[in-house]
Amino acid sequence: MNYNQSKLFKIPWHYHVIFWLVYFMFNTFRWGSYFGDYEYSIKTNLIGFPIHMVLCYLNIFVLMPFLVYNKKYVWYVLSVLVSIFLMVLVKFNLTYFLVSNNVWPEGPEPIQKLTLNYTIDMMIGELYVITFVTAIKITLDYLQEHRRVTRLEKLQLETELLFLKSQISPHFFFNTLNNIYSLAIEQSKRTPRTILQLSELMRYLLYDTNVKRQSLEKEILCIQNYLDLERVRYNDLLDVKMAISGNIEDKTIAPILLLTFIENAFKHGANKNIGHVKISINFKVKENFLYFTITNPMPTSTSHNESINQSSGIGLENVKKRLELGYEEGDYKLKIYTQKNKFIVKLKIKVS
Repeated sequence: MNYNQSKLFKIPWHYHVIFWLVYFMFNTFRWGSYFGDYEYSIKTNLIGFPIHMVLCYLNIFVLMPFLVYNKKYVWYVLSVLVSIFLMVLVKFNLTYFLVSNNVWPEGPEPIQKLTLNYTIDMMIGELYVITFVTAIKITLDYLQEHRRVTRLEKLQLETELLFLKSQISPHFFFNTLNNIYSLAIEQSKRTPRTILQLSELMRYLLYDTNVKRQSLEKEILCIQNYLDLERVRYNDLLDVKMAISGNIEDKTIAPILLLTFIENAFKHGANKNIGHVKISINFKVKENFLYFTITNPMPTSTSHNESINQSSGIGLENVKKRLELGYEEGDYKLKIYTQKNKFIVKLKIKVS
């Protein structure tokens, strides 16, 4: 913590006034009851409390920021002791000349001059007050700093999630627009529907993904639009089988989380295979969890190890990061592996 951090929490002045007034009244009644003389208690506290305040604020706003936070501990201890001693000296003389010659009625014996016992007793008392007030200030600073850090972490989390959600490949939109252009030249009847599906997909990505959780139904509809647009591109070379079981109503999930797996299957499966490509997608909702599985063929144009590395590239790292940021550890389980030249992703995730 540095000097600026020590002054992070600005306590309004009226809270200072209320604190010292309450403390003053408490101390006045306490010692007034002890002495059986409330007038004497008021007078001595009127002298003592300005000294308390000077020492407390000197410690909080000067000594700690410049010495403790700069790790000059020996100098800090010496400064505190010297400051307290000087204030005790001031208190003794003010009490002696303005209130009573008996400056220590609660002591073991009346004194007319500064003694070691009186000095030690008064210094311990001042140290208690300083410690008490400083503890309050440090606690308030800690709570304020904790709130500030929490807000920053939340903002950083939201920013990072927004960035991760925006990482849908621009090549998909580029290819889709080329496909629509080709359909328009051919005057295909599929052109209006393809444009509508692209529009719905873009609308979902632009307006429906700025929330922490989105309807599972909308997420699946988005995936269906994505698949239909990819079918336009691959025609008969693509065989996508999608199965849905269980109740998907009133279930929520992080938006476009699953779409990343779909895109990855096309990027590293369909795009890098020549000939007929089969992709299998399965959604199964059981109780409060979605069991999602997608299987796509391994790329044929690279070696086995390179295929694994490519298939588990930036897209899947994106998903892993989003899962870590957006879900508790027990709310999901992700398994990625290869089997018989197939790349398989299995995700169990809480959707309630």
